[in-house]
Amino acid sequence: MTTETNTHTAIDIHLEVPDADAAAATYAAAFGLGDTLSFRTSTTPTSGFRGFMLSLVVSQPGTVDSLIGTALEAGFTTLKPAKKTFWGYGGIVAAPDGAIWKISTSNKKDTGPVTREIDNVVLLLAVDDVKASKKFYVERGLTVAKSFGGKYVEFATPGSPVTLALYGRRAAAKDAGVSPDGTGSHRIVLGGHAGSCTDLDGFVWEAAA
Repeated sequence: MTTETNTHTAIDIHLEVPDADAAAATYAAAFGLGDTLSFRTSTTPTSGFRGFMLSLVVSQPGTVDSLIGTALEAGFTTLKPAKKTFWGYGGIVAAPDGAIWKISTSNKKDTGPVTREIDNVVLLLAVDDVKASKKFYVERGLTVAKSFGGKYVEFATPGSPVTLALYGRRAAAKDAGVSPDGTGSHRIVLGGHAGSCTDLDGFVWEAAA
C-alpha cells in the first residue's frame, strides 16, 4: 500500500433518473442525504451494471440496519442482505432508478445507541484498468490517499462529503452481487475542480461552478 497526502477538491454527484422530483423524495426518505446528491431527469438508454456503486460508511451495525430498513420502505430492493463479513457488517440495495448502494461498517457489534449518522459517502467507479484510470485522474490534479496496486485506489477529498475511489469492474460487480455486463449510459454525471472531461470508462465530469 502507498499513501500520499496532497489535497483534492469537493465532488458533486448528479444522478440521472426518470423523474428528478420523485427520486429526490425517495432518497430523502431512504437516507436523508440532503444536498450530497442532485438529480437530473434523463431517459438515456442504459442496461445492466452501470459501472459505479455508492457506499455509505457508518459507525455500527444498528445504523446499517436502520438505513437499509428505510431504503426498503422507500422502494429500494435487496441485492445482498445485511450480514457480518470478514470486514465488518453491511448489505447492498438497489434504488428504484437502478443505482447500487452499499451500507456498511467496519464494526461487527453496536457500541452505543443506534443513530442515522453517516460518516462517509464513497463513490466507487468500477473501471476496466485501475492503474490507467489512476494515472488519468492524477494527471488532472487528484491526489492519491490510498493505493493497493491495480486493485483499488482512493483519492484524497478533504472538506468534501464524498470520497472518490476506483475498483476493478468485475470485482466491483461481484461485491455488488450483479453481473459485470452493462451497456449504455452510466446515468451519473460528476462535478469537480479538475475541469470538464470524460474519463477512460466514459464517466463525464463537469467543471465546478
